[in-house]
Amino acid sequence: MSISTNSTAAGDYAYADLERLMTLMTGDEKHSTSATSTLDVIWTLYDSVLKVTPETAEDAERDRFLLSKGHGPMAYYAVLAAKGFIPVEQLPDFGNFDSPLGYHPDASLVLGVEIASGSLGHGLPIATGVAAALRLKGLEKPRVFCLVGDAELDEGSNHEAIALAGRMQLSNLTAIVMDNRSSTHGWPGGIAARFDVEGWSSADVDGRDHEDVKSGLTQPHPDRPHVVVARVEDK
Repeated sequence: MSISTNSTAAGDYAYADLERLMTLMTGDEKHSTSATSTLDVIWTLYDSVLKVTPETAEDAERDRFLLSKGHGPMAYYAVLAAKGFIPVEQLPDFGNFDSPLGYHPDASLVLGVEIASGSLGHGLPIATGVAAALRLKGLEKPRVFCLVGDAELDEGSNHEAIALAGRMQLSNLTAIVMDNRSSTHGWPGGIAARFDVEGWSSADVDGRDHEDVKSGLTQPHPDRPHVVVARVEDK
């Protein structure tokens, strides 16, 4: 079914519409594989897990989603448009000089975006800090979700964040690792084992199966942070 940029009310799009929404973005995007690998996980988050809407995007009690894998944001923008955070009419301007939709998301320009991201290795440390700050403020309901790439975990700052979050028992923190086997070094026993040893709970899911992804994201993990390893096609 063809979609015009103004024929559907904000927030009324379905998963089946996302491919068409992504085709509206015709900028010189160099990371389309990074974008499409995250599509099903980001959709599942916004469709059935995250407690945040365009109306509550600045509410202190909202859930936070941090896209650390920000160098391929087309899927992210498509989902944000589908859920009413940004106008669909902005998508064709993706990557233009005066567009808010840059090749890396900008938290100061796009409603719902929590951090300016794309420089790999920063998202999970920031998410750990956000989760700790929410606890210090006595905000118990908001949850923090952070999506990273498996190759991004090669960055040393992530190892520090994994260790700190485990020792602080940040049960309001969930990391999502997109596993497309692109890591240079890998981990003995697999990605989940890297988190398990630091006291996290973990789940391995099919990154294209929405119910499997939702199950992994909503798995109870009292008194510890949680990681969901989402397997997708090889890069």
